[in-house]
Amino acid sequence: MEKFVINGGTPLFGEVNISGAKNAAVAIIPAAILIEDECIIENVPDIKDVRIILDMLCSMGAKVEKIDANTVKIDATSLDTYIVGKEKASKMRASYYMLGALCSRFKKAVVPPPGGCNFGIRPIDQHIKGFEALNCKTEIKHGNIELDASDIKGGQVYFDVVSVGATINIMLAAVKAPGVTIMENAAKEPHIVDVANFLNSMGANIKGAGTDVIKITGVEKLHGGVYGVIPDQIEAGSYMFAAAATRGDVTIKNVIPKHLDAITSKFVEMGVDVEEGDDYVRVNAKGALNKINVKTLPYPGFPTDLQPPMVALLTTVSGTSIVTESVWDSRFQYVSELEKMGAKITVNGQVAVVEGGKSLTGADVCATDLRAGAGMIIAALSANGKSSICNIHHIDRGYENIEQKLISLGAKIIRTDD
Repeated sequence: MEKFVINGGTPLFGEVNISGAKNAAVAIIPAAILIEDECIIENVPDIKDVRIILDMLCSMGAKVEKIDANTVKIDATSLDTYIVGKEKASKMRASYYMLGALCSRFKKAVVPPPGGCNFGIRPIDQHIKGFEALNCKTEIKHGNIELDASDIKGGQVYFDVVSVGATINIMLAAVKAPGVTIMENAAKEPHIVDVANFLNSMGANIKGAGTDVIKITGVEKLHGGVYGVIPDQIEAGSYMFAAAATRGDVTIKNVIPKHLDAITSKFVEMGVDVEEGDDYVRVNAKGALNKINVKTLPYPGFPTDLQPPMVALLTTVSGTSIVTESVWDSRFQYVSELEKMGAKITVNGQVAVVEGGKSLTGADVCATDLRAGAGMIIAALSANGKSSICNIHHIDRGYENIEQKLISLGAKIIRTDD
């Protein structure tokens, strides 16, 4: 098993380029199933989750060609099955997007429950509710989710809770369904807009993505084309936190600053200097920072995926800060790892109280999930001494060339065998 070894205590300086958005790419790739033609997707992050879902399409008969590290050509014309293998589905959460894509293509889908990070239950009740509103039949058989969309048609969907996965899944299912589908209380994340823009560029008729009401008029066929994935707001945010935690000065390039507003506003509250340009943000965190309170919320609120990096940063800030997690029920599992580095954090249910200001010290820790792994890296970069981080396969799921990018900023990090 590989691990990262980090010698901390060095401020980060320089520029870093952000890759394409993981959460957009792992939804856009299944959406390519709807296109019985070639499509080229650019700015695809070269990460583990993307490789898994591309391999999934290959195993089902699609032709997939890597033009370069970040460009892929997909021809799903020869896709010949609506059944997804359990082994591949168990490796990632986004495998459930195959439900919407396959039912749109074949009017049937058999997909195992999703895998991915283990920090809380992943109910798909809102997905099921949406499919049934489109006149689909769903049942669980032999441990799989089976979907019969032979009579699919447009319908009215109201989500009881805001769900990114359900919003995208029903969007995929409705694109070619006869009639009009209206989704209310839809999620508004940037990658939902990106999936809609991808489908629209291929001939779909989707309006309202990015608002809480999305209207989809079904079309008979989608055509091929070329599309570029948006920059990854979570990767960008992670480097913003790394710069702030090490009291560095880093320019994060190839971003959409508007997508980072929730982070920027908290940084300003903390006393971090943030400069925004057309496609970059610069984070300069010299000097003492202020304690703050944070609550994770659906977009445009503070993202749950950046809660672990935020907690890692707050351990470096004097005073008591409070972080409330309102999206996932068990996302503080990583706190015990931070405590090995000297962090003082008390968790009570969905609330973490961070007593910051005391320097962390290097320790042997583990990445408990993808974003917790980013938090461990940020903590190790700010700590005094050497840290090792195991289970970095979690981190590789969502961050492209992370050690090379950090080294370019002056970090002392190596990847080595455990």
